Amino acid sequence: MIVRHMPNQSINLDRVFHALADPTRRAIVYRLSRGPASVSELARPFAMAMPSLLQHLQVLEGSRLIRTEKIGRVRLCEMRPAALGIAEAWIAEQRAIWEGRLDRMEAHVKSLQGKGSKHD
Repeated sequence: MIVRHMPNQSINLDRVFHALADPTRRAIVYRLSRGPASVSELARPFAMAMPSLLQHLQVLEGSRLIRTEKIGRVRLCEMRPAALGIAEAWIAEQRAIWEGRLDRMEAHVKSLQGKGSKHD
């Protein structure tokens, strides 16, 4: 079973995987999975300049994994877990393909073993 993705879905999948490829961005996503946080709160555990952190947030926002909102003088970030759905679906599809291939290979090996024991 092969599911063909629309070009837009492929672009979104690429963005999600690109965003999650960086350990700093994964740490930010992990932190935001516990609830919203301000940019300054997200910056605390990292030894980097604020512009660098803001670039990471831009990548995450571009992938739709997070959203940011300015409330007064504070920029608040929150997780958008639905964006992980496209990656989750792709991984599930790949798992199903490979499990099917492995099941067919196992059946083939068993059939070869059965033929071998008949000739003994």
